[in-house]
Amino acid sequence: MSTDRRPGALEADAAEAAAELLPAGVREMSIDDALQLAVRLHQQNRLEGARTLYRRILDAVPGHADAMCLLGMVEHQMGRSEQGLKLIRAAIERVPGFVGFHINLGNVLVEMNRLDDALDAYRRAVEIDPGSADTHNNIGAVHRALGRFDEARASYERAIAIDGRHVRAWNNLGLLHDALGHLEEAMRAYLTAIELVPDSGMSAYLLGMTFYKLGQIAKAGEVFRQWMLRDPQDPVPAHLHAACSGQGVPERASDAYVEAEFDRFAGSFERVLNERLHYRAPQLACDLLAAQLPPPAKALEVLDAGCGTGLCGPLVAPWARRLVGVDLSAGMLAKARTKGVYDELVKAELTAFLRDGPAAWDAIVCADTLCYFGDLSAVMRAAAGSLRPGGVLVFTVEALADDLADRAVILPNGRYAHGRAHLDRVLAEAGLATLAARRDVLRDEAGAPVNGWLRAVQRPAA
Repeated sequence: MSTDRRPGALEADAAEAAAELLPAGVREMSIDDALQLAVRLHQQNRLEGARTLYRRILDAVPGHADAMCLLGMVEHQMGRSEQGLKLIRAAIERVPGFVGFHINLGNVLVEMNRLDDALDAYRRAVEIDPGSADTHNNIGAVHRALGRFDEARASYERAIAIDGRHVRAWNNLGLLHDALGHLEEAMRAYLTAIELVPDSGMSAYLLGMTFYKLGQIAKAGEVFRQWMLRDPQDPVPAHLHAACSGQGVPERASDAYVEAEFDRFAGSFERVLNERLHYRAPQLACDLLAAQLPPPAKALEVLDAGCGTGLCGPLVAPWARRLVGVDLSAGMLAKARTKGVYDELVKAELTAFLRDGPAAWDAIVCADTLCYFGDLSAVMRAAAGSLRPGGVLVFTVEALADDLADRAVILPNGRYAHGRAHLDRVLAEAGLATLAARRDVLRDEAGAPVNGWLRAVQRPAA
């Protein structure tokens, strides 16, 4: 970024949060060196250290626009979004012609779901730099989220006209066609993206999932097989190929798959869920949990198990003296942090995390997480042990059509569906008593409702 900087230095002890990164014997850093170090911490998601350094830079150079904008991004990521917006806007006032500040403002506003304001920020960026394909692509994504499909298409096509190899714009054009039900056109867009960049995992994922929506499971499996051959280290195509082909199906989705899959989609996760899937699982689970608990008084130890981007967090926070979220995806946890309601966010595998915390929780909510487990015996035993006597667990799973099935079945989309008899057995074996159970629609997929089981269970008080 280019802005007005005056010469200066930052004492090394002023950056104690990052001291281990400094060369031995260094007593002070230049402002530019301090900024580079802060950015490194920021990129490593070491937000407290980055925040400390950005603030020290601003103490030394109060008008440093780069540090001001980047501190605003950190404040947003740490759940202080309004303070973040003030800082980013102050940086824009300082250097109004720098396009990156306007893009950062738009990105934060999108994550706050202030889409019309985000559109204004991106439009200002285009006024400064009309030739930015990235910005036109961003404008298209906002239009799509607002249901303005003609405007979205025009923006994606403008991005492609500027840069014909802009794979994200081609993929977004495909997603737009998908939202309109034009699956053949969506496939053409994804195929174009793959022709341009054959190793684009996102394009292969979207193409394979489109074949799945069309019921062409063998073709979906072939897409995932070819992707797997191109990138054998990526766990996502291997899992999805197994799901489509029935070959080498794992007992549960691997940690590597879950982490890679959700890191890949962290940035667009909530937008996709709301735009196309009419996602209901978090609200349903939290409503059922509320029905089992006393009135909210911030008195309970509450766990959001598989918290993702934190959709359940604000819904259960009124009950929580302490609210903890656990997830395998660092990308998802970064988004959850922006909700500003969690006392702690932990990157860990769920079953192991539960085992490591005996009798720790008064309430656990687990929305749309156990669909990545096959047999639920181990995770339910771990959940039972982690609840305090009288503690309540509410969870969702996708439902098999056969209610009497005591099994889990992997679906071609890589998720697992469970029979009611399987739930009954594993809960009984774990010593958990059912308080409430019902079928409900958790979300839509390919224009059809996805049915699931919604259950509230309790560790007996005695």
